[in-house]
Amino acid sequence: MKIAEIFYSIQGEGSLAGVPSVFVRTSGCNLRCTWCDTPYTSWQPGGEDLEIGQILDEVARHPARHVVVTGGEPMIAPEIVPLTEGLRKLGRHITIETAGTVFAPVASDLMSISPKLSNSTPLERESGRWAAMHERGRMQYDVLDRLISGFEYQLKFVVAARADINEILEFLKRTEAPRDRVVLMPEGTNAATLRERSLWLVEICKAEGFRYSPRLHIDLWGNQRGK
Repeated sequence: MKIAEIFYSIQGEGSLAGVPSVFVRTSGCNLRCTWCDTPYTSWQPGGEDLEIGQILDEVARHPARHVVVTGGEPMIAPEIVPLTEGLRKLGRHITIETAGTVFAPVASDLMSISPKLSNSTPLERESGRWAAMHERGRMQYDVLDRLISGFEYQLKFVVAARADINEILEFLKRTEAPRDRVVLMPEGTNAATLRERSLWLVEICKAEGFRYSPRLHIDLWGNQRGK
């Protein structure tokens, strides 16, 4: 399977923020978020073709008990199921980071679902056919229902503006997901932008009963690849 990178760091987002983790980043994505912070897995997908055994050997080299399978969109990777089954045999805690648009019967301890709000859709004049394709595909409620009902999960939303909250509230009405499963984090690829947005986003989390998540990897290293 095509792998963009494998690296050892800390989880920067969500309910496991701060936990030392090995990241296995697959290359390839069925969406094209305008603010994507890993364009080398979506807009210009690259990487190296690795056998499952090679990936597992690299994961096993590191002392972390937690593994994060991310992308791109890992659920479209052809061998995602045997990869996660192999990670389970290694005794690792497995987080799958997905946009929730594709289902696969993976082994997972935490399905970290990040539904893409309308703020993710690129402008047509900048992206051509990708704008319409992204808008059609970004919210697949039948898939989301299967993931929510079948796995331990969190719902992680990238928030760029206060108006995004209305869209999140509508999402929760549709899925009937409880608010304690919702994690909000600010959109941004530098510490200054994250801090500015965090100040008002924290207040929204307090008012609505959502969990706030920092983006520790951006605070520590900026938008640096492999961190």
